[in-house]
Amino acid sequence: MKIAVSGIGIVSSLGIGIEANMTAINRNESGVVPVRKVPFCNADLALRAGLGKRCLYSRTALLGILAVQEALADSGEGKDLRTGLVSGTSVGGMDRTEVFYADYLSNPARGRLRDVVMHDCAASTLAIARHCGIEGYATTISTACSSAANAILAAARLIRCGIADRVVAGGTDALSLFTLGGFGSLMILDKKPCRPFDADRAGLNLGEGAGYIVLQREDTLQKEPYAYFAGGENANDAYHQTASSATGEGCYKAMHDTLRKAGVAASQIDYVNAHGTGTPNNDLSESRALCRLFGDKVPPFSSTKGFTGHTLAAAGGIEAVFSVESLRRGVIYPNLNFSRPMEETGLVPVTERREAPLRYVLSNSLGFGGNCTALLFSKN
Repeated sequence: MKIAVSGIGIVSSLGIGIEANMTAINRNESGVVPVRKVPFCNADLALRAGLGKRCLYSRTALLGILAVQEALADSGEGKDLRTGLVSGTSVGGMDRTEVFYADYLSNPARGRLRDVVMHDCAASTLAIARHCGIEGYATTISTACSSAANAILAAARLIRCGIADRVVAGGTDALSLFTLGGFGSLMILDKKPCRPFDADRAGLNLGEGAGYIVLQREDTLQKEPYAYFAGGENANDAYHQTASSATGEGCYKAMHDTLRKAGVAASQIDYVNAHGTGTPNNDLSESRALCRLFGDKVPPFSSTKGFTGHTLAAAGGIEAVFSVESLRRGVIYPNLNFSRPMEETGLVPVTERREAPLRYVLSNSLGFGGNCTALLFSKN
């Protein structure tokens, strides 16, 4: 059974919608800015989503609604199709919960429970499904930074098993004080723009956003698809709670098994959209995994997190959108802020926008706890 990508939707620091995002990337414009310059407040997002100003949805849900709306509209009419939703998130409704606890801790009589009803990760999925009219199977996946990629794997299984005809899959996450504090305690935040795969990399930049693709059975398509979902695998090396293994075991196994099960040779990969967070541990681990799999013929690769920041559970969805667009447009994205390769591997990512005919694009997402996922998209 062939599974096609029939629609895409995205919200990131580059803008709302695929055209705003691609325009910024084509101009080499990064969306990484100080938090105080975030352009859209929750009321703005709610209005754009067709909700009232007084909407109490979490920011995570609002970002997801906008991206899913775009993906469904892009996919086209689907009244007779069994449509599902698989959404990844890690932050959930923490942005609303923090409002509740600020009041509650000062005075237990002041906290408003309406501010915590969106706390659970599944609440954002339910809000997205209801608002976007998705009545089929809906579920939530939370595996840290590989959440959205795993959501796409789950969506493909739903289609193969005959549970759905098409599934909107990806992830959404919003910035929160909890997230900022957590990554700050790990001492992996960089106050400067992140420098993925650079020898002098010092950490990641946190971002927020949502990215979803519509996976659909080929025989139900009403339009030319963007690309095809050629396969994907998840592997967990269980090396550490937050660090990737020194040998890149989980990342290597996810990529290796993806290619093996898809029947695609390593030499056929034209571009790797790397996880590339900019942290010393992640980039070295992923680099070693790339070297293990491809040997001395590592294909062109880059991280797009210099454009969007690390959007956590949404990263795999946003980068799946970018991977599909890479195939469709024949474009390899630049790895921003790179200047010097790391001594351990000597790998040099693509540093300038490059046009090329692409057949296969591999997208990596690595999560805490060693939860690693690779997705493979093909032109035909």
